[in-house]
Amino acid sequence: MKWLPFIVLVALLLSAVWHDVRSRRIPNRLVLVGMALAGVLQLVLPAGAGLFIEPFGSIGILWSAAGFGLGLALLLPMYALRALGAGDVKLLAMIGAFVGPRAVCGIAVTALVAGGVLAVAVALHQGTLKRMLANSMHLIMSSVFGALGGQSPAIEAPAAPSGKLPYAIALACGALPYLVVAAVCGESLFA
Repeated sequence: MKWLPFIVLVALLLSAVWHDVRSRRIPNRLVLVGMALAGVLQLVLPAGAGLFIEPFGSIGILWSAAGFGLGLALLLPMYALRALGAGDVKLLAMIGAFVGPRAVCGIAVTALVAGGVLAVAVALHQGTLKRMLANSMHLIMSSVFGALGGQSPAIEAPAAPSGKLPYAIALACGALPYLVVAAVCGESLFA
């Protein structure tokens, strides 16, 4: 029974990556099924420290809901800035329903780092690194100078975008180290 949550979440993440790479979308149905499975696991398993760490067991539906809410809140600003899609935000929320609020924070940070590395790697591969760096500098400078001028520090999309990434890869890369360490060692990376 200990491996069931691990297998379920990894399968959901792999499916999200597959869909995101193929169509640049993460289906709502996939996220809803994942959230339902997280809720069921939290309800039916005996109490414990988490679905992936020792002592194995449910953190409870309230902590699961807190992980969901925090996962949603962590990436919502990126969605508001149009830097991420709604599916990416919902995917982190789903992960939060499995792992709880403490671990979802660490997973989000790891995913953001993985996303940065992925963006640089894709830009290098596609030959758009110079444009990506110019876009980044433009976004930062316009936001800073706008804020200094008393305007809202809104970030506008660049005139020549440097590409769109399937961010489910970064989210999976953020979650997988946590899941593997927790499954093998029985401890959380982010405790």
